[in-house]
Amino acid sequence: MTSPSSIAAAPPLVDSFGRTHTSLRLSVTDRCNIRCVYCMPGEQVLFLPRREVLTFEELERFVRVSARLGVRQVRLTGGEPLVRSELSELVRRLVGIAGIDEVTLTTNGVLLDRHAAELKAAGLDRLNISLDTVRPEAFRELTRRDLLPEVLRGIEAAQQAGFSSIRINAIAMRGVTEQEIVPLGRFARERALELRFIEYMPLDADASWRRDQVLSGDEILAALEAEFGPLSPAPRSDPSQPARDYAFADGGVVGFINPVTQPFCSDCNRLRLTAEGQIRNCLFSPEEWDARRLLRDGASDGDLARLIREAVAAKRAGHGIDAPGFHRPDRAMYQIGG
Repeated sequence: MTSPSSIAAAPPLVDSFGRTHTSLRLSVTDRCNIRCVYCMPGEQVLFLPRREVLTFEELERFVRVSARLGVRQVRLTGGEPLVRSELSELVRRLVGIAGIDEVTLTTNGVLLDRHAAELKAAGLDRLNISLDTVRPEAFRELTRRDLLPEVLRGIEAAQQAGFSSIRINAIAMRGVTEQEIVPLGRFARERALELRFIEYMPLDADASWRRDQVLSGDEILAALEAEFGPLSPAPRSDPSQPARDYAFADGGVVGFINPVTQPFCSDCNRLRLTAEGQIRNCLFSPEEWDARRLLRDGASDGDLARLIREAVAAKRAGHGIDAPGFHRPDRAMYQIGG
């Protein structure tokens, strides 16, 4: 059995292209309380049986082993993480793991007003809130739910709880996002929120994605500059961050995550664990590595560490969206973890 100290002394998680992996996306559930058109089917959604979803103890163990291999940031994702009961307890556990420098959360914000204070008290460092529009009718159309007031209350509650770093993530879809750009920009600027636009990717449950539906970051940047004046490229605090950030002349930042038109795979430092314990080395990976089996069959930490290394070593050079023969994943974003 491999001891914790021998794992700690092992080399970091470096793939065959020299990319060191320090960031883990940890999905805690595939369930969600809205039905975004670019992520989930509208009806008849098949969720995982509860017994197949990793427990907090299993998630904590996976993160503890990952931290010994050099993982430093953990982002909790879903589905919608806040539908998982007692999520703040998981945050508290992860924050206490040696080597973990940051624990963050991506949420749709619907339940955030109920949980913001307890998440802050548990040690959560940062929030990303998915919000594609601030217009009620557009929100209803995109999410198939009438819950915009709850999201807005959640953002306010998060600020009142003391979260100083809150990002608003908006999906960029042609024919949808154009009229939302300026209102979202104004909304974020008025509330000192960081806004990020993310190009639409082929991860929708209905498998209807088309390349011509992608609204590029450059197009959105031009629309923002037409309304708010020139924006200047902002320095990247982390060379592995996926966003290209720009600063408004009078303060505030907007970022663009452009995986389709400007892939950033060469700087990727991320790996993922799905809610049922499958390691994925890329959103678009055709392969998964079964960590749940090891976690439930009495395997050692060393066995788990070797599986994580195997997954990272098998990572491809890029996601290949524009490459000949690209095959979209057979699972949607909510099943993988955002």
